[in-house]
Amino acid sequence: MSRQRTAEGGEKGSEMKRRRVGAVMTGDVVRAHGGTSAAELTRWMAEFAINGVPVVDGDDMVIGVVSATDLERARRTGGSSPDRSARTLMSAPAHTVRADDSVVRAARLMSSYGVERLPVVDEEARLVGMLTRRDVLKLFARSDEEIREEVIDEVVLRTLWLNPAGVDVSVRDGVVTVAGFLESSGQAAALVRMTRRIDGVTAVVDRLTHRRAGPWRGPEWDATGDALPPRRPPDVM
Repeated sequence: MSRQRTAEGGEKGSEMKRRRVGAVMTGDVVRAHGGTSAAELTRWMAEFAINGVPVVDGDDMVIGVVSATDLERARRTGGSSPDRSARTLMSAPAHTVRADDSVVRAARLMSSYGVERLPVVDEEARLVGMLTRRDVLKLFARSDEEIREEVIDEVVLRTLWLNPAGVDVSVRDGVVTVAGFLESSGQAAALVRMTRRIDGVTAVVDRLTHRRAGPWRGPEWDATGDALPPRRPPDVM
């Protein structure tokens, strides 16, 4: 990667990290109340091409979310009566974000919770919008393959000097999964931290194992395949 590309990427990455949820969320949100029927929820999802509906109380405070998955689960378990209410179908408590939270933080919460959308609330927990994974991906606008190549080239090879054959990197929707057997716990921690900093990465799934606990002591190999002497690791804090 050239110096110019790195500088431009850094500026773009800094801009993305400053972006707030309120700037990219959908403000006009379809919402349900506890008594909204399953039939009505199903109709809304089809009509508005959405996969989830937040459930609010009388003060517009979010109390849960009904997803298409929740409705499908109810059908599979025999609880598909169209008269069932949102209150009995919803996942609760709802995972939410604030409009002034960073988009990067919201993306990581989505990955941690395994959800595709997050209701956006104000300081009094009232619904003001909805953020979806699609909103996040449009902002980052990098393909999974581009992210994977940068993790391998810039982190695995150029910074940590690891043998790429020993590290498996896969990316899906900006979520990077790293797996492999490394020399030390410090080496594994450095790989995860550096990967998180790459533009477009929304979360890192760590499936690394290591031979010993301890700090990273240096690269394992060079371009000729010869062992290299230990060196001080780069500053990854």
